[in-house]
Amino acid sequence: MSKAVQPVSLNILDKEYKIACAADEKDTLINSARELDRQMRKIRDTGKVSSTDRIAVLAALNLAHDLVSSNKAESGSSVDICARLADLRNKIENVLENP
Repeated sequence: MSKAVQPVSLNILDKEYKIACAADEKDTLINSARELDRQMRKIRDTGKVSSTDRIAVLAALNLAHDLVSSNKAESGSSVDICARLADLRNKIENVLENP
């Protein structure tokens, strides 16, 4: 049986994105979007990077690095990390393909 999905509206770097999300993952998705927005604003505000695409890639790389580093510190499974990163990549690709 599949989980019921609902649309969630997210604002990231002053752009609105609608993402389909399982109801039990909504809060986590919103918190993730807030953290991504914070990271992207931090990069943009340095003034060194102006392209939104580059800002997004740098923010994603920073967040992925933080995730991998924290999981290594906690002796987390690399399989779990890969699955989580693949899931995040799919969500990002869906947003970029369907603005």
